[in-house]
Amino acid sequence: MKQVRNTQAKTEILNLINASETALSHHTIQEKVGDLCNRVTIYRILDRLEEEGKIHKIVNVDGVVNYAKCTECKEESHSHDHIHFNCEKCQSVTCLENVVPKISLPDHFVALTYNFVISGICPKCSGS
Repeated sequence: MKQVRNTQAKTEILNLINASETALSHHTIQEKVGDLCNRVTIYRILDRLEEEGKIHKIVNVDGVVNYAKCTECKEESHSHDHIHFNCEKCQSVTCLENVVPKISLPDHFVALTYNFVISGICPKCSGS
């Protein structure tokens, strides 16, 4: 097992992601941490946090990678059997934890991971 290193930058980035109601892009994280670390360090920290089971990656409909907190993951197993909602108006990406799609694959196909992204308008933007 790898040794877990907690640096100030890693702690700050994890706190940002954990405090956010929506998934954050690398660009947004970089804006929020300012001069604490450079963009390459942020990528390394995000990769490390994902390996440790603390965050997960979401690719939205525009191909932008966003990062959200994990709720029940561990270093040895990620479980993200939920849908992600991408708002076309504000560009937010939200994990919908209570919406679990049922997948039925043909024989001899084995799903290891999947990424569902629904595109639409979020409640904040629709005024609901």
